[in-house]
Amino acid sequence: MRYDLDLIASWIAPGSRVLDLGCGQGELLEYLHQAKNVQGYGVEQDEAKAAEGIARGVSILQGDITLEVMDYPDHFFDFVVLSQTLQQVAEPLELIRQMLRVGRRAVVSFPNFAHWRGRCQMFFQGRAPVTPELPYEWNDTPNIRVITLVDFKRFCVRHSIPVIEAVAVKTEPSARTGLILNWLPNLRATNGIFLLGR
Repeated sequence: MRYDLDLIASWIAPGSRVLDLGCGQGELLEYLHQAKNVQGYGVEQDEAKAAEGIARGVSILQGDITLEVMDYPDHFFDFVVLSQTLQQVAEPLELIRQMLRVGRRAVVSFPNFAHWRGRCQMFFQGRAPVTPELPYEWNDTPNIRVITLVDFKRFCVRHSIPVIEAVAVKTEPSARTGLILNWLPNLRATNGIFLLGR
């Protein structure tokens, strides 16, 4: 499993009920079911990815995460996960509020736009960054937001969203290894992972 997903899995207690928004093929949910006896459900917009996960036995609903999350009752899940998808969400505050409505805890991870590689491309080349974490050109990207670790922390403070734990990591997008960074995380981390509460 990817390093960032492994860190997320470490926060989820055995036997929990988990909703994974933007779950892809359901890799995290499959692992949590096998390793921690988690009852997991996923929502994925990409039909091919959802079908692949369903074929492997993962419970995935194909649809828009911002609409589907509203169908669940209050406090139905222990954890709601939004991994590497926040940068594609039109209304992040509303989605995070919905995540904390239906779940006791929310886990949000995203690529850090302030990583030094992106900064160097902007400064030295004068162009929109293209990195392993953000591999698209400006004209074909599904990402509609650029997020940094500092920005997300400020966002949580501004909207009174408690941050229970925050981890800055350095890893490649598909890597199974990585590092947790404490020194200059907004400059050095490729991704941020946040555990949020009500």
